[in-house]
Amino acid sequence: MKEKLTDRQKEILNYIQNFIKENGFPPTLREIAAHFGLASTFGVKRHLDALKKKGYLKVESYASRAITLNKKSIYESDSSTTEYDSKIISIPVVGRVAAGSPILSEENLDGSIVIDSNFFRNTRDCFALKVSGDSMINAGIFDGDLVIVNPNEKVSQHDIVVVRVDDEITVKNYEKKNDKVFLIPQNEKYEPIIVTEKNNFSIVGKVIGVLRWFN
Repeated sequence: MKEKLTDRQKEILNYIQNFIKENGFPPTLREIAAHFGLASTFGVKRHLDALKKKGYLKVESYASRAITLNKKSIYESDSSTTEYDSKIISIPVVGRVAAGSPILSEENLDGSIVIDSNFFRNTRDCFALKVSGDSMINAGIFDGDLVIVNPNEKVSQHDIVVVRVDDEITVKNYEKKNDKVFLIPQNEKYEPIIVTEKNNFSIVGKVIGVLRWFN
């Protein structure tokens, strides 16, 4: 007979399980705290210690993403796991990107957001990027918005994309003409960016959604 979990321990275990299922890696303590509205990671550590003691997970250390699941099949059969929860995913939020670093580096992450996966066809590897500037306002993307980015979507002409040009990350419309790439802003104040062979250029992903809060 498995050891009984408190309601909060069930919620945290279910969140970790779904996070790993959707993202392929475990959440950080900060992401768990943000999801449950906890002011610090101390409470998260306390619940993880209890789950570890009861044999539901392993925590190699409290460094970033060091959680692994145990007894996964046992918990999956628990009636407390609801159909609605299985559709909820947590997406990491990328804030200001450090020059030259991988976009999903820990230093670039600014928490996470939780959304219903039914909004998107494919959420694998998706992340949210916090927009800085007004170069895309005519496309309905404003300073401070979060764009949802899918790195696995095929990019076509005129799609809105997140790209890396040298050490800069930017959101623009993508166009390719005569083997030249043009990054088109949606604000008449700005000129298109023409990507040349001298630039270190890569497409990070296609923008598939925009989130905005009114405070």
